[in-house]
Amino acid sequence: MAINPTSKQPPVATRDAAASAPSKDVKSWIELLADHVPLFSLIALCVAFSLTTDTFLSVRNLVNVIDQLTVLGIMALGMTAVIVIGGIDLSVGSVLAVSMMAMGWLANVQGLPMPVAIAAALVVGTLCGAFSGLLITRGNLPPFIATLATMSIARGLANLITDGSQIVGYPEWFSALSIERYFGFLSVTVGLFIVLTILAAVYMKYRAGGRALYAIGGSSEVARLAGIPVKRMTLAVYAACGLLAGLAGVVMSTRLDSSQPSGGLGYELDTIAAVVIGGASLSGGVGSIFGTLMGVLTIGVLRNGLNLIGTSPFVQQIVIGVVIVLAVMVDANKRKSR
Repeated sequence: MAINPTSKQPPVATRDAAASAPSKDVKSWIELLADHVPLFSLIALCVAFSLTTDTFLSVRNLVNVIDQLTVLGIMALGMTAVIVIGGIDLSVGSVLAVSMMAMGWLANVQGLPMPVAIAAALVVGTLCGAFSGLLITRGNLPPFIATLATMSIARGLANLITDGSQIVGYPEWFSALSIERYFGFLSVTVGLFIVLTILAAVYMKYRAGGRALYAIGGSSEVARLAGIPVKRMTLAVYAACGLLAGLAGVVMSTRLDSSQPSGGLGYELDTIAAVVIGGASLSGGVGSIFGTLMGVLTIGVLRNGLNLIGTSPFVQQIVIGVVIVLAVMVDANKRKSR
């Protein structure tokens, strides 16, 4: 059979491109799955616990999970911004404690109106965050050391206010903020968390200030050369994180009907874990409010489900530690592949 010399063969480049097209599609699907690991992990946990216990999917239990997540969720919103700019805040649990103790002391010991005491708690939280920010931006301390110092100072102040004693007995309307439910499931504190989450998501994704945080996390020097006030925004982020920790202290007081100097102990680790599980990178420049929400829900569902099946609290700590390791490994491998 004669070969027609004039017949056209597909160019080599075209054949190579056609051969590589499926692999590119597969890679894009893998990247899509990697980007949504927090969501898929949460779904998998919900399915697993719904199969192993009869009470997990009950309305009462799900409402309980949401209530328990409110304090952690509020703090995680501020931590998301901190980690996005490449920082870390180890002081949020202690700031929560000193804020709630300041509120209790002003309201129950000094006799100030409760709204004034609540406002003072928010101011205390903001000042603690700003103190960490100043240590970082003006004192040139690493975020780890600066917030470690703030953690120690704030916890000491929380115990000093009442010499380590708790403060009890708040007005009924105050405790009702986390007890009374509207539409059968929504309390004021849960509603507050939902509103704050929406506002934070909109700011981080659509506002120029929010996008600037990602630029700082990507490269602070490049961001500075681009005209972004890096030090001022870093200070503002830590102050906002402190403010939200103070607000979380107020919310915790409504749930406990008391202020305790040991409040928030260990919460800084859970807060960082929620943000990391949600897909944020400890190197900075990566993270989202939606991912953080998935991380918060994952920790809440994990703790709740393990409690329902009778798992020891010590084993729960091990499990959450393993989850954190896996989340960081996924992030590291994802960045390496890109």
